[in-house]
Amino acid sequence: MNQSTFRIGIIGIDSSHAPTFTQLLNDKDHPFHVAGGKVTIAYPGGSPDFEMSYSRIEGFTAQLRERGVEIVGSLEEVAANCDGILMTSVDGRIHLEQFRRVASYRRPIFIDKPMTVSSVEASEIFAIAQENNIPIMSCSSLRYAEELTIALEASDTSSNVIGMDCYGPMALQPTQPGLFWYGVHTVEMLFRVLGKGCLHVTAATTEDHDLITGVWDNGVIGTIRGNRKGNGQFGALLHRESHTQFVDVNKHPKPYYASLLEKIMTMFVSAAPDIDGEETLQIIRFMEAANESRETGLTVNL
Repeated sequence: MNQSTFRIGIIGIDSSHAPTFTQLLNDKDHPFHVAGGKVTIAYPGGSPDFEMSYSRIEGFTAQLRERGVEIVGSLEEVAANCDGILMTSVDGRIHLEQFRRVASYRRPIFIDKPMTVSSVEASEIFAIAQENNIPIMSCSSLRYAEELTIALEASDTSSNVIGMDCYGPMALQPTQPGLFWYGVHTVEMLFRVLGKGCLHVTAATTEDHDLITGVWDNGVIGTIRGNRKGNGQFGALLHRESHTQFVDVNKHPKPYYASLLEKIMTMFVSAAPDIDGEETLQIIRFMEAANESRETGLTVNL
């Protein structure tokens, strides 16, 4: 199908990402418009036990209607009337069940963060996707922050990466345990650089801060500092053999979401996800193991 007519359906209008993605895709006058598709249909969804879900559906749904998006009463209706799916339901607990219900339609799908709050459920999603030959991708938009991409691609940074320290806000949300709510953003940045191969994770936690340390199979150490007090910005130090790069992800004017949507649209039309599924599974297990370590104070193997 021609990219200009690619119909995108949204499942879950209880996240700010739903109107954000819709604006970037549907508004050709937006300075960071992402071409190639249009959001045409959406299902509100929502979780009745999650205040940040049910309290926002009405407002976000109104925003999509204003942009000409058809609002329907089921996930299945969305899947039957689109060419690709953005699953933006804010509650990671329900993504597996939602995916099960639309898998038979075999649409390429992006599942917003957190993909799930369980490595077992994440593995099941990938198994269903493989069985049905469904291109699938899930990540935080921080993975594709332009300043991080620039740091990785800079011509004068040919020396090997020997470590990375990431930081960002890490609010806690009982329905999305530990790192799964906001920690996912810094974890995605860390894995974008260090890749697969984390062996074990150790967490130190106080009321206001977390420090998560991962050790990789090549000897590289990566850390995440999660703040519930003080600095609310995202960033990182990228350590190389010759020098250290400071990555201020707020410096670049291009929104993270626009950079992410470009990767999603490429997957939609090419059926080739940008992220290795095994890496996504390791990211989910990293957060799960970090949560275990937060509770016990012990090092947890992946």
